[in-house]
Amino acid sequence: MGTDTSTETTRWDLIVIGAGPTGLATAIEAEKLGISTLVIEKGCLVNSIFHYPTSMVFFTTSERLEIGDIPMTAASAKPTRLEALAYYRKVAQHYKLNVHQYERVERLEGGSGGFCVQTKHANGRSASYAARKLVIATGYYDLPNRLGVPGEEQPNVFHYYKEAHPFAGSRVVVIGGKNSAVDAALELFRHGAQVTLVYRRPQLSSSVKYWVRPDIENRIKAGEIAARLGYQVLEIEPDAVRIAPLGESGGEPAGGERLPADFVFALIGYHLDFNFLEAAGVRFQADHQRPICDPQTCESNVPGLYLAGVVVGGRQTGEIFIENGRFHGKIIAEHVRRQLAKSGAAAVIPRAGSRS
Repeated sequence: MGTDTSTETTRWDLIVIGAGPTGLATAIEAEKLGISTLVIEKGCLVNSIFHYPTSMVFFTTSERLEIGDIPMTAASAKPTRLEALAYYRKVAQHYKLNVHQYERVERLEGGSGGFCVQTKHANGRSASYAARKLVIATGYYDLPNRLGVPGEEQPNVFHYYKEAHPFAGSRVVVIGGKNSAVDAALELFRHGAQVTLVYRRPQLSSSVKYWVRPDIENRIKAGEIAARLGYQVLEIEPDAVRIAPLGESGGEPAGGERLPADFVFALIGYHLDFNFLEAAGVRFQADHQRPICDPQTCESNVPGLYLAGVVVGGRQTGEIFIENGRFHGKIIAEHVRRQLAKSGAAAVIPRAGSRS
């Protein structure tokens, strides 16, 4: 793996944008078929997993996270974040994938058979790549959903949770009622924070992990974690969060409450980079803003441009995970091979200047 900072245009059969598990799986399947492939990633390898909470444990078992026919080993049935990071590093190294890290795609031009991908590296250098086919496998974790309330941009308000230690002894409000919020609330509580959980719905989400639900419900019942279910956030002040029962808004509503807070975690989910997809020419269905995508090939409405992983689901980010998104790679690679064969294109050997 490496970084290309050359301004010379290098040429590939396939460029995959995004080096998450799905992007890596796509590159592996393509390389197996003799399709020269470059992976471009704006962060580090499996960047989203790297930014997950430090002590995170996956919902699923190891074999459902595997790519490239390489087994994942873990100390227990469900692997940890660190075990997953080590696994995907080893897989990328094993297949000698061409992964350019810390390189952001700035612009996409052209069409099937002649795409041009222009990028900028973290050090400021620009690069340009030509590809016959493209895959967008960018995920969604980089763009958190916003509350849209005054005070949300204050420095003590976070949309990501990493670990609990820095917040021991602090008053913390966690906003959200799904797995990210529940996990954070429990860990913060166990590290000595005074935690209040605020959620818009009258009950926690049905998606909360079944082995975690009794824990959070018992902590709430015992008064160890305060809960305000069925409440909306009106404003975040420097040292408090103003809330009110859902349906009330404006001024100081009857039944409203001011929760003292040193820190606030707004963990209400994430969304796709729809602007990036639109700029690439991808159109969307009305149903949950799903990108137009052929389920048999994963090709979008833009000929030669494929979608892989969670981007296929649009705003329904809970439909596709590593477990099922990883299979998109094989579908895409086989279709690309057929299309290249149909056009009479041979596999491309990258020009000098690219590094793996």
